[in-house]
Amino acid sequence: MIKRVMPALAVGLLIAATAGCGSSSQPASSTTASAAPQKIMVFAAASLKKTFTEIGDQFSKDNPGAAVEFSFAGSSDLVTQLTQGAHADVFASADIRNMDKAAQAGLLSGAPVSFASNTLTIAVAPGNPKGVNVFADLAKPGLNVVVCAPQVPCGSATQTVETKTGVTLNPVSEESSVTDVLNKVTSGQADAGVVYVTDAAGAGDKVAAVSFPEAAGAVNTYPIATLRQSGNPALASKFVDTVTGPVGQQILTKAGFGTP
Repeated sequence: MIKRVMPALAVGLLIAATAGCGSSSQPASSTTASAAPQKIMVFAAASLKKTFTEIGDQFSKDNPGAAVEFSFAGSSDLVTQLTQGAHADVFASADIRNMDKAAQAGLLSGAPVSFASNTLTIAVAPGNPKGVNVFADLAKPGLNVVVCAPQVPCGSATQTVETKTGVTLNPVSEESSVTDVLNKVTSGQADAGVVYVTDAAGAGDKVAAVSFPEAAGAVNTYPIATLRQSGNPALASKFVDTVTGPVGQQILTKAGFGTP
C-alpha cells in the first residue's frame, strides 16, 4: 500500500512544482517595464502653455511610450520652486534673467538654448471701449490697468518701456504671470493689461490688441535647458531638441513667437 501511494504523491508534487515554475518563468517584470511610459516633467513659463502643450502632444506621438507633464507659472515662481527642491527635468523661461538664476543655483545640466522671443502689447476689451491707443494712455486717470509683477519677465519688460517712455503706470494689481493679467482683462476686472502678443492672439475675440512701437525696445528672449536633477536626461534632451527643432519652431511661429 505504501509503495503505491508514494509514487502518486511524487507525481502530484512534480506537477505542482512544474506549474509553479511555469507561472514564475513568465517575464512579467520585463513586460511591465517595457509597457511603463517614460515621463519627464517640464517647468515652463505661463506664456508657453498653449504652444508647449501642443509640442508635448506631438512629442509623445513621435516617441511612443514617452509622456510629458507640464507645470506652467511665472518664470520667477518656477525658479523659486526649483531652488526649494521641486522636481523637474526641463526648465523653459520667458527671459534670460530667470534662467541665469537657475544656472547660478547649480540647477542646469548644460548650457541653455534660446528658442523664441516675445513682444509686449496692450490687451483691452473687444472694441476698445476705453480708447486706449498708445502706451501713454495706460496712465489715464480712472483706467484700471493690470500688469505683471516686476520680477516676472513680462513685468520687467513693462518697466523697461516705462523707463524709456517716461510714462509711469499706476496698476490696480501686479500679477504673478502674464496669463493672470490676461484673465483680468477677459473677465472684465481690468480695462487694459500689458501682455505678450502671443497671449492676446491666443485669446481670440475675447480681447483686442493695441500695439505700441516702444515694445520693440523690450523684447524677451526665451531659453530652455535640461536640469541636473533629471531622472531621464536622455528624454529631457530629446524634448529640448524638439522645441528647438523644426517641429517646435513651426508651432511657436504659428502662435506668434519671434525668433530668438
